[in-house]
Amino acid sequence: MNRRQFIRNSGVAAAGITFLNFPVFGKNAPSNKVVLAVMGTNSRGAYLAENFAKLPNVEIAYICDIEEQAIANGLKPFATASRKPIVVKDIRELVKKQDFDALVIAGPDHWHAPASILAASHGKHVYVEKPCGHNAREGELLIAAQKKYNKLIQMGNQRRSMPNLQEAVRLVREEKIIGNAYFGKSWYANNRTSIGIGKKVPVPSTLDWDLWQGPAPRVDYKDNYVHYNWHWFWHWGTAETCNNGTHEIDCCRWFLGTDFPTQVTSAGGRYAFKDDWETPDTQVVNFEFGNNKAITWEGRSCNKFPVEGSGRGFIIYGDNGTLHNRGNDDYKIYDASNKLIKEVVSDAKNDTTNPVAGSGNLDMYHLQNFAEAVRGNAKLNSPIEEGHKSVLLCHLANIAQRTRTTLNTNPTNGHIINNSKAEKLWGRKYEKGWMWE
Repeated sequence: MNRRQFIRNSGVAAAGITFLNFPVFGKNAPSNKVVLAVMGTNSRGAYLAENFAKLPNVEIAYICDIEEQAIANGLKPFATASRKPIVVKDIRELVKKQDFDALVIAGPDHWHAPASILAASHGKHVYVEKPCGHNAREGELLIAAQKKYNKLIQMGNQRRSMPNLQEAVRLVREEKIIGNAYFGKSWYANNRTSIGIGKKVPVPSTLDWDLWQGPAPRVDYKDNYVHYNWHWFWHWGTAETCNNGTHEIDCCRWFLGTDFPTQVTSAGGRYAFKDDWETPDTQVVNFEFGNNKAITWEGRSCNKFPVEGSGRGFIIYGDNGTLHNRGNDDYKIYDASNKLIKEVVSDAKNDTTNPVAGSGNLDMYHLQNFAEAVRGNAKLNSPIEEGHKSVLLCHLANIAQRTRTTLNTNPTNGHIINNSKAEKLWGRKYEKGWMWE
């Protein structure tokens, strides 16, 4: 199926997102309505709620957040809707509801795995934003939960559903258009500013700080944590590697056909500013695999000078050519003499500074895949087993960075070998009574 046919059949138009009329019988009949709840609606979650609701026969029944402005953001897209989502602030109460099919999770990283497990244990399918866990162990807990409760769990690495990239993977892995693909180079650049030095202040009356912290051990509130800066604190966040590196690292692993690494190294630090930011703003990571393949990722959070003409992207090198992606559903293929032999252009614009939809409306393919999988009409393009493998690479990169050591890892499961200092960072401690395993 070519891209034009995909758009026509799916009802998704890449330019403007136009949806076709749908019949009252068959898979889009009222009996096949997919009803969703969305957790975490300050920015990305509000975007997901709005766009899931644009899919034929998909309804947002609930939104869940613990801050008044975030709730308002989540409700804004439904201001003129005939049926507005119901607000439930406590996720523990929301999952008990019997009238929705799946939970969409876009809260802070430390909530991703606990909320997913909680939802699955209450009979709900799960769409969880990347990263699928705050630490390496949580990916394994998610896989165990998926098997135990037999529910769909899809991660939001949406490039897995982009039709041009799906075709490019087929060309590289099946048709060997660039020969033996052995090396993937990926990058991300942004212009984030300083977060300053936070002050301990009273928790705003609009925020439930206890619910926000949830499974994370308790700390005092500071004025530079919420909404976005928690990404740069290890207590809740997972650095730029998991925040944005996940996408292109995942693509490199997908194109090369690799699973778990044998060795991981990382260099970098907080270089651009002196402030409370704990994670690296500059990082270069190397992943080696036992099948004579390797991946690198370069992350620059505070200098957006492009690499190969784009703020994010990846290159796959083979022994008979090269594939170049500029961050979206596009690619160029060159032969061994660097002659361009194929080019596919995406209609969407790439914006690395957009925290809500950096890849434009191409997310719709992934959202639709999840909805169709819930209906039983499709297989997930990114089941949690695959999502975990890519996020684990990012966690290993962070562990190597934090311990300043080279990680040797088991190629069958990615576990760290003979490094007690690093192994201590495989999981984390939880606030008593807040983690479900």
